[in-house]
Amino acid sequence: MMKSMTGFGRAELLDEEKKITVEMKSVNHRYLDINMRMPKKLSVFEAAIRTLLKEYIQRGKVDLFITYEDYTQSRVSVKYNQEIAGQYLEYLHQIGENFHLDSKISAAELSRYPEVFTMEEQTKDEKELWSFLEETIRRAALQFVETRTQEGAHLRQDLLEKLHGMEKKVQQVENRSPEILREYREKLEAKVKELLTDTQIEESRIAAEVILFADKICTDEETVRLRSHIHHMEQVLTEDEGIGRKLDFIAQEMNREANTILSKANDLETSNLAIDLKTEIEKIREQIQNIE
Repeated sequence: MMKSMTGFGRAELLDEEKKITVEMKSVNHRYLDINMRMPKKLSVFEAAIRTLLKEYIQRGKVDLFITYEDYTQSRVSVKYNQEIAGQYLEYLHQIGENFHLDSKISAAELSRYPEVFTMEEQTKDEKELWSFLEETIRRAALQFVETRTQEGAHLRQDLLEKLHGMEKKVQQVENRSPEILREYREKLEAKVKELLTDTQIEESRIAAEVILFADKICTDEETVRLRSHIHHMEQVLTEDEGIGRKLDFIAQEMNREANTILSKANDLETSNLAIDLKTEIEKIREQIQNIE
């Protein structure tokens, strides 16, 4: 299904030790641009997260927010640095010998010297933590894709309605063309009769002038191509994903044909129809910017 580039997803996963919450939202962007905010302890997974998101998203500016809560009361351990303690003891004995001091020292006293004992935070198993985080992100991404798909269905319906309206206007331009020639011929004959009241008008001269005028204002090629572009866009709208760039290119081609029709128009009604076509194409181009 066609997807919008506007979406939102949220998921939360917790167990007895931790809770991870993932929120993601997106807006229009020419390419895929992922911005992440997460705790420092999860930053090691940044590359893996980007790879994972590419399974679900092709285009859009995506903001990803991850929060992490650790429910364990104590995740630290005591480390005894024997080498440092030995150095302290050696120097204390040396000081005693040098200054004839009592160098006796208890274990309790030695333990109070800096770095003899240190506290270290116990790290969680990285594979286990990634598995937990990955599951949360996938749940949020599925909801995210669902909202994009729903919005994409609305966009598709709106675009189809606009295309159908455009095709009706193209038909009106085609229907108007022979009427323009008929009216031009009538005006030309009336003008010649007014100027040459007593002279017989050569039908061939009138016909030649009408042919020249018809060639000048002919928009058959433009309307045929424009109708073809409309049908092509309708077909692309049935494709599953990655259609935004295709649609944008087709819309550019549509606009080119509408411009040519407007430049050739020698008739107010045709000019108005061409302007209406350009207006609808611009609306379509704006909507296309929302499609992935």
